[in-house]
Amino acid sequence: MDPIHDAAQALRGDTVALRRDLHAHPETAFEEVRTAAVVAERLRALGLEPRTGLGKTGVTAVLEGPRHGRTVLARADMDALPMPDEKDVEYRSTHVGAAHACGHDGHTAVLLTVARILSERKADLRGRVVFIFQPAEEIVQGAAAMLADGALDAIEPDATVGLHLSSMHPTGTIALRAGPAMAATDSFRLVLHGRGGHAAKPNETVDPIVMAAHLITALQPLVSRETDPVDQAVISITSIHAGTAFNVIPSSLELKGTLRTFAPATREHLRSRIVEISDAIVTGQRGRLEVDWREGSPPVVNDEAATERVRHIAQNMVGIDHVETGSLIMGGDDMALWLQRAPGCYWFVGASASDASTYPHHHPRFDIDEAALPLAVELFTKVILDALDA
Repeated sequence: MDPIHDAAQALRGDTVALRRDLHAHPETAFEEVRTAAVVAERLRALGLEPRTGLGKTGVTAVLEGPRHGRTVLARADMDALPMPDEKDVEYRSTHVGAAHACGHDGHTAVLLTVARILSERKADLRGRVVFIFQPAEEIVQGAAAMLADGALDAIEPDATVGLHLSSMHPTGTIALRAGPAMAATDSFRLVLHGRGGHAAKPNETVDPIVMAAHLITALQPLVSRETDPVDQAVISITSIHAGTAFNVIPSSLELKGTLRTFAPATREHLRSRIVEISDAIVTGQRGRLEVDWREGSPPVVNDEAATERVRHIAQNMVGIDHVETGSLIMGGDDMALWLQRAPGCYWFVGASASDASTYPHHHPRFDIDEAALPLAVELFTKVILDALDA
């Protein structure tokens, strides 16, 4: 007999219904007003006293057991992406230009169900659980905003746990790894200022488009020739904007890009070199460089002991063959900041079972296999209980 498994299965319909409601009403970073209201209402119904408006739209609640013990922080993200939802399903987004294309609707629904199961077992709890419902993960700013707003004032967690539903893994599998798991995320905006003019008289201009062509090419060898081959890094230019007509050389050009790294020394070296090379190329071609560097979240680093405890629980649930060591992921997640407050683990729950749930994250047809939800609820609940007793 497994009461946590039975509870997760019994609440499957409610978890799915809540996930679909959130999916149909997606809200992007720092705009999760309805989502936060739903979360707070559900927490109050459990007898908890949520704090709202943290980091603008974040919500927290503390579940206190009757006996003194450890404090476990459990986090879920709530935000959607500013993109279309192209699925043909009844719970398709009703908000034009917004979609839950990464599974955060599922994360929120799962943690609310976990809160329900634990609240119903409050009398048996030793210690306390801090539930974190975070905005703005997609722009890796929500965790910092909540922390700056006092989300953990007077709270010192002993452990931090969280999960991510994944269309990269089959339903019924769990993926996790100790140590660095997801990359640090930095973004940058480079404005190349030149002198515009007639396209037929380029000699009378300082052409920012030519500067950009040289610059983009020059940045790529920073990974292939200045980064240790056993290290990992990504430099991607993702946006170029300039010009208005075929016969006009513009006076300025904007580039946007991202830097992804794991090692702090690599992160600092590549950041300085991106700026240094960009400035050398632009000034060398008689232009002027404007840099807007935005430091994102640090890498997600899982504690080795905590990860092994999660692995053991997962193996008991789904079997050794269905628990794998995850690959290093160059994507980032500001779960990293919560993990800096207390050691813990951030793991992936497979949610892909058919053509409808195999599209990659951030794809307009992304969806999850909802059969993964009760499994996620069960594992999350058991990991929290284990961390309370560690």
